[in-house]
Amino acid sequence: METIYTKFKSGLQRSKTLLVRNIQSVFGAAESWDKIDYEQLEEALIRTDLGVQVTRRIVEYIKEQYERGVIHTTSDIIECTKQLLYVFLSDDCETPVVYAESGPTVILMVGVNGSGKTTTTGKLANMWQQEGKSVLLAACDTFRAAAIEQLKIWGERTGCQVISGKYGADPASIAFDAVHAATARKSDILIIDTAGRQHTKKGLMDELAKIKRIIQKAISNAPHETWLVVDGSTGTNALQQAKMFQSSADINGLCITKLDGTSKGGVVVAIHDEFKLPIKFVGLGEKESDIQIFNAKVFCEALFSE
Repeated sequence: METIYTKFKSGLQRSKTLLVRNIQSVFGAAESWDKIDYEQLEEALIRTDLGVQVTRRIVEYIKEQYERGVIHTTSDIIECTKQLLYVFLSDDCETPVVYAESGPTVILMVGVNGSGKTTTTGKLANMWQQEGKSVLLAACDTFRAAAIEQLKIWGERTGCQVISGKYGADPASIAFDAVHAATARKSDILIIDTAGRQHTKKGLMDELAKIKRIIQKAISNAPHETWLVVDGSTGTNALQQAKMFQSSADINGLCITKLDGTSKGGVVVAIHDEFKLPIKFVGLGEKESDIQIFNAKVFCEALFSE
Protein backbone atom coordinates (compact mmCIF):
# COMPACT_ATOMS: atom_id res chain seq x y z
CA MET A 1 0.00 0.00 0.00
CA GLU A 2 1.36 3.39 -1.00
CA THR A 3 2.08 5.89 1.75
CA ILE A 4 1.31 9.59 1.38
CA TYR A 5 5.03 10.22 0.94
CA THR A 6 5.44 7.70 -1.88
CA LYS A 7 2.42 9.14 -3.69
CA PHE A 8 3.86 12.65 -3.46
CA LYS A 9 7.33 11.40 -4.44
CA SER A 10 6.01 9.60 -7.50
CA GLY A 11 3.69 12.44 -8.49
CA LEU A 12 6.37 15.12 -8.19
CA GLN A 13 9.09 13.16 -9.99
CA ARG A 14 9.38 15.47 -13.01
CA SER A 15 9.41 18.62 -10.86
CA LYS A 16 12.01 17.13 -8.54
CA THR A 17 14.27 16.05 -11.41
CA LEU A 18 14.30 19.50 -12.99
CA LEU A 19 14.79 21.33 -9.70
CA VAL A 20 17.63 19.18 -8.37
CA ARG A 21 19.43 18.90 -11.71
CA ASN A 22 19.25 22.65 -12.23
CA ILE A 23 20.88 23.30 -8.87
CA GLN A 24 23.53 20.65 -9.46
CA SER A 25 24.33 22.00 -12.93
CA VAL A 26 25.08 25.44 -11.49
CA PHE A 27 27.22 24.51 -8.50
CA GLY A 28 28.37 20.96 -9.22
CA ALA A 29 31.91 21.82 -10.39
CA ALA A 30 32.33 25.29 -8.88
CA GLU A 31 35.21 25.71 -6.44
CA SER A 32 33.82 29.02 -5.24
CA TRP A 33 30.51 30.75 -5.87
CA ASP A 34 30.24 34.14 -7.52
CA LYS A 35 27.68 36.54 -8.98
CA ILE A 36 27.30 34.53 -12.18
CA ASP A 37 26.56 31.37 -10.20
CA TYR A 38 23.80 33.10 -8.24
CA GLU A 39 22.30 34.52 -11.43
CA GLN A 40 22.28 31.03 -12.94
CA LEU A 41 20.70 29.64 -9.76
CA GLU A 42 17.98 32.29 -9.99
CA GLU A 43 17.27 31.32 -13.60
CA ALA A 44 17.23 27.64 -12.68
CA LEU A 45 14.73 28.11 -9.86
CA ILE A 46 12.48 30.34 -11.95
CA ARG A 47 12.33 27.57 -14.59
CA THR A 48 10.61 25.36 -12.00
CA ASP A 49 7.92 28.05 -11.62
CA LEU A 50 8.69 28.91 -8.03
CA GLY A 51 7.97 32.52 -8.97
CA VAL A 52 10.26 35.54 -9.01
CA GLN A 53 9.68 36.66 -5.43
CA VAL A 54 10.20 33.23 -3.85
CA THR A 55 13.25 32.60 -6.03
CA ARG A 56 14.96 35.86 -5.11
CA ARG A 57 14.42 35.26 -1.41
CA ILE A 58 15.96 31.79 -1.74
CA VAL A 59 18.99 33.05 -3.69
CA GLU A 60 19.60 35.93 -1.28
CA TYR A 61 19.45 33.59 1.71
CA ILE A 62 21.80 31.04 0.10
CA LYS A 63 24.28 33.79 -0.79
CA GLU A 64 24.19 35.10 2.77
CA GLN A 65 24.71 31.62 4.25
CA TYR A 66 27.60 30.90 1.86
CA GLU A 67 29.35 34.17 2.65
CA ARG A 68 29.02 33.40 6.36
CA GLY A 69 30.60 29.97 5.79
CA VAL A 70 27.48 28.07 6.88
CA ILE A 71 26.98 26.19 3.60
CA HIS A 72 29.63 24.82 1.21
CA THR A 73 28.22 22.20 -1.16
CA THR A 74 25.44 21.52 -3.66
CA SER A 75 23.85 19.24 -1.07
CA ASP A 76 23.81 22.18 1.36
CA ILE A 77 21.97 24.30 -1.20
CA ILE A 78 19.38 21.60 -1.84
CA GLU A 79 18.77 21.13 1.88
CA CYS A 80 18.63 24.88 2.43
CA THR A 81 16.13 25.36 -0.40
CA LYS A 82 13.97 22.53 0.92
CA GLN A 83 13.84 24.07 4.39
CA LEU A 84 13.03 27.52 2.99
CA LEU A 85 10.16 26.20 0.86
CA TYR A 86 8.72 24.50 3.92
CA VAL A 87 8.90 27.79 5.83
CA PHE A 88 7.11 29.59 2.98
CA LEU A 89 4.39 26.91 2.87
CA SER A 90 3.90 26.49 6.60
CA ASP A 91 2.19 29.88 6.93
CA ASP A 92 -1.52 28.90 6.98
CA CYS A 93 -1.01 26.65 3.97
CA GLU A 94 -2.76 23.67 5.52
CA THR A 95 -6.24 24.44 6.84
CA PRO A 96 -8.92 21.80 7.34
CA VAL A 97 -12.17 21.74 5.41
CA VAL A 98 -14.83 23.76 7.23
CA TYR A 99 -17.78 21.40 7.59
CA ALA A 100 -21.20 22.84 8.35
CA GLU A 101 -22.41 22.35 11.92
CA SER A 102 -25.82 21.33 10.60
CA GLY A 103 -27.14 20.50 7.17
CA PRO A 104 -24.98 19.88 4.10
CA THR A 105 -21.52 21.35 3.67
CA VAL A 106 -21.68 23.20 0.34
CA ILE A 107 -18.47 23.34 -1.72
CA LEU A 108 -18.28 25.44 -4.89
CA MET A 109 -15.68 24.41 -7.47
CA VAL A 110 -14.47 27.15 -9.84
CA GLY A 111 -11.69 27.61 -12.38
CA VAL A 112 -10.78 28.14 -16.00
CA ASN A 113 -11.60 25.75 -18.84
CA GLY A 114 -9.62 22.53 -18.68
CA SER A 115 -8.29 22.98 -15.17
CA GLY A 116 -9.76 19.68 -14.01
CA LYS A 117 -12.79 20.82 -11.98
CA THR A 118 -15.08 17.92 -12.89
CA THR A 119 -12.38 15.29 -12.38
CA THR A 120 -11.42 16.83 -9.05
CA THR A 121 -15.09 16.93 -8.04
CA GLY A 122 -15.37 13.22 -8.81
CA LYS A 123 -12.18 12.35 -6.92
CA LEU A 124 -13.33 14.31 -3.88
CA ALA A 125 -16.72 12.59 -3.99
CA ASN A 126 -14.96 9.23 -4.08
CA MET A 127 -12.71 10.16 -1.14
CA TRP A 128 -15.59 11.33 1.06
CA GLN A 129 -17.77 8.37 0.12
CA GLN A 130 -14.91 6.09 1.18
CA GLU A 131 -14.89 7.92 4.51
CA GLY A 132 -18.58 7.14 4.98
CA LYS A 133 -19.96 10.58 4.15
CA SER A 134 -22.97 10.99 1.88
CA VAL A 135 -22.17 13.19 -1.10
CA LEU A 136 -24.46 14.88 -3.63
CA LEU A 137 -23.14 16.40 -6.86
CA ALA A 138 -24.54 19.35 -8.80
CA ALA A 139 -23.87 19.65 -12.54
CA CYS A 140 -23.87 23.42 -13.01
CA ASP A 141 -21.76 23.39 -16.16
CA THR A 142 -24.60 23.72 -18.64
CA PHE A 143 -22.40 25.05 -21.45
CA ARG A 144 -19.61 22.59 -22.22
CA ALA A 145 -20.61 19.67 -24.42
CA ALA A 146 -20.87 16.43 -22.42
CA ALA A 147 -20.08 18.17 -19.12
CA ILE A 148 -23.26 16.87 -17.47
CA GLU A 149 -22.63 13.35 -18.77
CA GLN A 150 -19.07 13.46 -17.48
CA LEU A 151 -20.22 14.31 -13.96
CA LYS A 152 -22.92 11.63 -14.13
CA ILE A 153 -20.25 9.06 -14.98
CA TRP A 154 -18.40 10.13 -11.85
CA GLY A 155 -21.67 9.81 -9.96
CA GLU A 156 -22.03 6.22 -11.13
CA ARG A 157 -18.41 5.41 -10.24
CA THR A 158 -18.68 6.83 -6.75
CA GLY A 159 -22.30 5.99 -5.94
CA CYS A 160 -23.29 9.67 -5.71
CA GLN A 161 -26.52 11.11 -7.05
CA VAL A 162 -26.24 14.06 -9.45
CA ILE A 163 -28.60 17.03 -9.69
CA SER A 164 -28.64 18.40 -13.23
CA GLY A 165 -30.71 20.27 -15.80
CA LYS A 166 -30.74 20.77 -19.52
CA TYR A 167 -27.89 22.32 -21.46
CA GLY A 168 -28.34 26.07 -21.58
CA ALA A 169 -30.26 26.12 -18.29
CA ASP A 170 -29.49 28.72 -15.63
CA PRO A 171 -26.62 27.32 -13.48
CA ALA A 172 -27.80 29.31 -10.45
CA SER A 173 -31.22 27.64 -10.63
CA ILE A 174 -29.63 24.18 -10.70
CA ALA A 175 -27.41 25.11 -7.75
CA PHE A 176 -30.50 26.28 -5.82
CA ASP A 177 -32.31 22.99 -6.54
CA ALA A 178 -29.22 21.04 -5.49
CA VAL A 179 -28.99 22.81 -2.13
CA HIS A 180 -32.63 22.01 -1.41
CA ALA A 181 -32.11 18.40 -2.50
CA ALA A 182 -29.01 18.02 -0.31
CA THR A 183 -30.93 19.39 2.65
CA ALA A 184 -33.96 17.17 2.07
CA ARG A 185 -31.82 14.05 1.61
CA LYS A 186 -29.67 14.89 4.62
CA SER A 187 -26.49 14.75 2.54
CA ASP A 188 -23.27 15.49 4.38
CA ILE A 189 -21.62 17.26 1.45
CA LEU A 190 -22.83 18.98 -1.73
CA ILE A 191 -20.18 19.65 -4.39
CA ILE A 192 -21.21 22.14 -7.06
CA ASP A 193 -19.27 21.76 -10.32
CA THR A 194 -19.41 25.01 -12.30
CA ALA A 195 -18.54 25.81 -15.90
CA GLY A 196 -15.00 26.68 -16.80
CA ARG A 197 -14.61 30.38 -17.37
CA GLN A 198 -11.75 32.60 -18.39
CA HIS A 199 -10.82 34.91 -15.56
CA THR A 200 -10.79 37.84 -18.01
CA LYS A 201 -14.50 37.49 -18.91
CA LYS A 202 -16.41 39.75 -16.52
CA GLY A 203 -19.85 38.41 -17.46
CA LEU A 204 -18.89 34.86 -16.61
CA MET A 205 -17.24 35.94 -13.37
CA ASP A 206 -20.41 37.82 -12.43
CA GLU A 207 -22.32 34.59 -12.96
CA LEU A 208 -20.35 33.00 -10.12
CA ALA A 209 -21.48 35.81 -7.84
CA LYS A 210 -25.08 35.11 -8.88
CA ILE A 211 -24.70 31.41 -8.06
CA LYS A 212 -23.45 32.34 -4.61
CA ARG A 213 -26.34 34.74 -4.00
CA ILE A 214 -28.90 32.13 -5.00
CA ILE A 215 -27.30 29.46 -2.81
CA GLN A 216 -27.42 31.81 0.16
CA LYS A 217 -31.18 32.14 -0.21
CA ALA A 218 -31.37 28.49 0.79
CA ILE A 219 -28.49 28.38 3.30
CA SER A 220 -27.38 31.79 4.51
CA ASN A 221 -23.71 30.95 5.15
CA ALA A 222 -23.19 28.80 2.06
CA PRO A 223 -21.10 27.98 0.16
CA HIS A 224 -18.95 26.99 3.10
CA GLU A 225 -15.95 26.49 0.84
CA THR A 226 -15.13 28.01 -2.57
CA TRP A 227 -12.15 26.33 -4.17
CA LEU A 228 -10.22 27.41 -7.22
CA VAL A 229 -9.04 24.44 -9.26
CA VAL A 230 -5.70 25.23 -10.91
CA ASP A 231 -3.90 23.16 -13.52
CA GLY A 232 -0.38 22.82 -12.11
CA SER A 233 1.08 22.33 -15.58
CA THR A 234 0.27 25.95 -16.49
CA GLY A 235 3.00 27.11 -14.11
CA THR A 236 3.08 30.75 -13.11
CA ASN A 237 0.23 31.57 -15.52
CA ALA A 238 -1.88 30.22 -12.68
CA LEU A 239 -0.96 33.29 -10.61
CA GLN A 240 -3.07 35.58 -12.78
CA GLN A 241 -5.98 33.15 -12.61
CA ALA A 242 -5.79 33.07 -8.84
CA LYS A 243 -5.67 36.87 -8.65
CA MET A 244 -8.82 37.37 -10.73
CA PHE A 245 -10.84 34.58 -9.14
CA GLN A 246 -9.86 35.66 -5.64
CA SER A 247 -11.19 39.16 -6.25
CA SER A 248 -14.35 38.04 -8.05
CA ALA A 249 -15.37 34.80 -6.36
CA ASP A 250 -14.07 35.12 -2.78
CA ILE A 251 -11.85 32.04 -3.03
CA ASN A 252 -10.83 30.44 0.27
CA GLY A 253 -8.86 27.44 -0.96
CA LEU A 254 -6.98 25.85 -3.84
CA CYS A 255 -7.01 22.45 -5.49
CA ILE A 256 -3.96 22.00 -7.72
CA THR A 257 -4.24 19.35 -10.42
CA LYS A 258 -1.97 17.47 -12.84
CA LEU A 259 1.18 17.81 -10.74
CA ASP A 260 2.21 14.31 -11.81
CA GLY A 261 2.59 15.33 -15.45
CA THR A 262 4.58 18.52 -15.09
CA SER A 263 7.98 19.85 -14.07
CA LYS A 264 6.31 23.03 -12.78
CA GLY A 265 5.41 21.83 -9.30
CA GLY A 266 7.06 24.92 -7.83
CA VAL A 267 3.91 26.86 -8.71
CA VAL A 268 2.37 25.44 -5.53
CA VAL A 269 4.80 27.56 -3.52
CA ALA A 270 4.43 30.62 -5.78
CA ILE A 271 0.64 30.72 -5.54
CA HIS A 272 0.56 30.29 -1.78
CA ASP A 273 3.29 32.85 -1.23
CA GLU A 274 1.50 35.39 -3.42
CA PHE A 275 -2.05 35.03 -2.13
CA LYS A 276 -1.73 33.18 1.19
CA LEU A 277 -4.52 30.85 0.09
CA PRO A 278 -4.55 27.43 1.75
CA ILE A 279 -3.94 24.47 -0.54
CA LYS A 280 -6.66 21.94 0.20
CA PHE A 281 -5.91 19.11 -2.21
CA VAL A 282 -3.48 18.18 -4.97
CA GLY A 283 -3.98 15.83 -7.91
CA LEU A 284 -1.09 13.39 -8.40
CA GLY A 285 -2.48 10.98 -11.00
CA GLU A 286 -5.51 9.96 -13.01
CA LYS A 287 -7.04 7.24 -10.82
CA GLU A 288 -10.05 7.93 -8.60
CA SER A 289 -7.83 7.71 -5.53
CA ASP A 290 -5.12 10.01 -6.91
CA ILE A 291 -6.03 13.04 -4.84
CA GLN A 292 -4.27 13.95 -1.63
CA ILE A 293 -4.84 16.35 1.23
CA PHE A 294 -1.97 18.79 0.88
CA ASN A 295 0.86 18.30 3.35
CA ALA A 296 3.60 20.93 3.17
CA LYS A 297 6.28 18.85 4.89
CA VAL A 298 5.65 15.80 2.71
CA PHE A 299 5.53 18.00 -0.41
CA CYS A 300 8.95 19.52 0.33
CA GLU A 301 10.52 16.17 1.26
CA ALA A 302 9.22 14.58 -1.95
CA LEU A 303 10.34 17.52 -4.09
CA PHE A 304 13.96 16.94 -3.01
CA SER A 305 13.88 13.19 -2.44
CA GLU A 306 16.81 10.94 -3.37
